[in-house]
Amino acid sequence: MKKILTLFAVVGLIAFSSCEGPEGPPGQDGSIPAEVYEVSNVNFTAANDYNPIIPLNPAIFDSDMVVLYRLAGVENGQDVWKMTPELYYFANGTFNFGYNFNFTKNDVSIYLDGNDLASVQTSFRTNQIFRIVIIPGYFSNKSVNKPDFSDYNAVIKKYNIDDSNLKKIKL
Repeated sequence: MKKILTLFAVVGLIAFSSCEGPEGPPGQDGSIPAEVYEVSNVNFTAANDYNPIIPLNPAIFDSDMVVLYRLAGVENGQDVWKMTPELYYFANGTFNFGYNFNFTKNDVSIYLDGNDLASVQTSFRTNQIFRIVIIPGYFSNKSVNKPDFSDYNAVIKKYNIDDSNLKKIKL
């Protein structure tokens, strides 16, 4: 009886130790860093309904945060980035137009907002440059010391973004 139990134990050990399924796909390495896309040659025209769409490839996660900046000029040799929404007013204080955006997992929609967009100066409607900053949800949810999001340089410093390594998109 002892020999039969020992025999079953050995056979069971061999049978069960050799069972193995197929290897699964490789997982992601570590955490996903914050990143920046620079989109140039952005034009707001009647043909695109003053609303160019920038695809995100790869798609971002539902928990990610997107911040958009427009190159407003150069001051003392440094780029001046203004956070959107960015609003412009007539001299009498009434609203003229503004840049704004929304996003999904797959794209960023930048749009002009205003009453008569065709009358907005061409210099504000054509050849615009934007920077899209994507901050993973795990950064934005657990950070106690949030940066001043209106300051592009503070944001890239806070999230350790290498500004020289940004991804360029030309429309």
